[in-house]
Amino acid sequence: MLYRFEKYVLDTDRRELRLGADLVALPPQAFDIIVYLIRHRERVVSKDDLIAAVWGGRIVSDAALTTRLNGLRKAIGDSGVAQRLIKTLPRKGMRFVGAVCEGEGLANPHAVGMQRLKASPAIQEQPSIVVLPFTNLSGDPHQDYFADGVVEDIITELSKFSDLFVIARNSSFTYKGRPADVREVGRDLGVRYVLEGSVRRAGSRVRITGLLVDAESGTHIWADRFDSLLEDVFALQVQMAQTVVGAVAPRLERAEIERARRKPTESPSAYDCFLRGMAGWHDWSRDGHDAALKQFYRSIELDPKFARPHALGAGCYLMRKSNGWVVDRAVEIAETDRLARLGANLGREDAVALAWSAHALAHVVGDIESGRALVDYSLQLNPNLAVAWQRSGWIRVYAGECELAIEHLQTAMRLCPLDPLMHLAQSAAAFAYFLVGDLQQSSLWAERALEMRPDWPAALRVSAMSNALTGREWAAHKAMTRLRTLQPGLRLSNLHEQMFLQRPEHMAKFVEAMRKAGLPE
Repeated sequence: MLYRFEKYVLDTDRRELRLGADLVALPPQAFDIIVYLIRHRERVVSKDDLIAAVWGGRIVSDAALTTRLNGLRKAIGDSGVAQRLIKTLPRKGMRFVGAVCEGEGLANPHAVGMQRLKASPAIQEQPSIVVLPFTNLSGDPHQDYFADGVVEDIITELSKFSDLFVIARNSSFTYKGRPADVREVGRDLGVRYVLEGSVRRAGSRVRITGLLVDAESGTHIWADRFDSLLEDVFALQVQMAQTVVGAVAPRLERAEIERARRKPTESPSAYDCFLRGMAGWHDWSRDGHDAALKQFYRSIELDPKFARPHALGAGCYLMRKSNGWVVDRAVEIAETDRLARLGANLGREDAVALAWSAHALAHVVGDIESGRALVDYSLQLNPNLAVAWQRSGWIRVYAGECELAIEHLQTAMRLCPLDPLMHLAQSAAAFAYFLVGDLQQSSLWAERALEMRPDWPAALRVSAMSNALTGREWAAHKAMTRLRTLQPGLRLSNLHEQMFLQRPEHMAKFVEAMRKAGLPE
């Protein structure tokens, strides 16, 4: 069904809202809200009606519902003051009051150029992707359900990333069973990336291949295959979807960063500045993080309500503390606190912003409780976000919950085995194992982190301590020498300035092990 109001067209089958030829980005729950309001526009809809229809009756806070409604109003050019389209009746509910015309969808969804609105949609500024139906290579047409199920799960998992615009299943499956040129698909749907693949089942085994393509240039960004035993079909679908998403997500981020680097710098958008900041972030040097922080501040200047640069700006100060790059401790703690809390408040639906804000508050500001609450909420929003599990692992180390930290860090590494930030999870695991007394695992994970990032101070500290306590004096001396070269001012007396541990016995164990490893008073 198509619903037309003002200059907007709402397509319920394709789960799309368009303003003229442009696709309007709407989170799934906001889309469900507007559909429900329009379908029941003849009456006042209560809060309980919406929760039952959109959230399946789950407990939802007033703040969460208000956030979705505000986002919806903004998307359709309305506001809580004007209430031109969505009118709120105090203590009663709300009603869609705009004039609506109804019409059926196109009879032929494969019409030339996807003539839904007789124009190709504009490419979203945010990264956008369509997952095409995977080819069934099993030779058995009855296995189509399995291939389709994997694709539907991948779409669902990708949709949990708030910074990624994902084309709905109903639109992507219009390409099922017919050859499709990825560049044409990109133009038709207004997306920057296309994920395609195949599924082959043979006996008790299944193989899924995936290929990520830049729809503008046709360039292959990533390709891989995944093999598994076929036991529980539905559990396997979810597992394979999470595996594919874990591989695709970091590739998308890198592709977006490279795209921003190639764009002219005369008039960058807030999003471009943020991506340029991420390029400096991944440089992983002091100069790189200083450059990243400048770009994040520029992004904030262009869009003060953009949560992600606030959170990653706080993350830059977090990395300054971890690496011993702090210039003015009191000023940087105060600025971290400001940026992190703004990042969390502005990004209530942004799991990445919440995760980095949480870690910065816990590590730099010392507010463990706020950090733990924010990162838990981040994981509720997106259970597939490796960086949130990573940040949670570190926060649990600070809090002394080391077994839980190890569990969360293992989840992070499983979700994103190609993560360019893997050394952060590995060094956190090393520290957690050190605190629980498993020095063999502690040393092993520290070495894995150092293989990825030889100059990472957190891993060097654990390597020095674990080796010293197990009698491997040469290895301990080597790690401590490298650490003191990177941080010549580090002493036992100021060790607390780089690592915050909530439990006194853990801090005492940390200091004593660093003393044994050769760090002077």
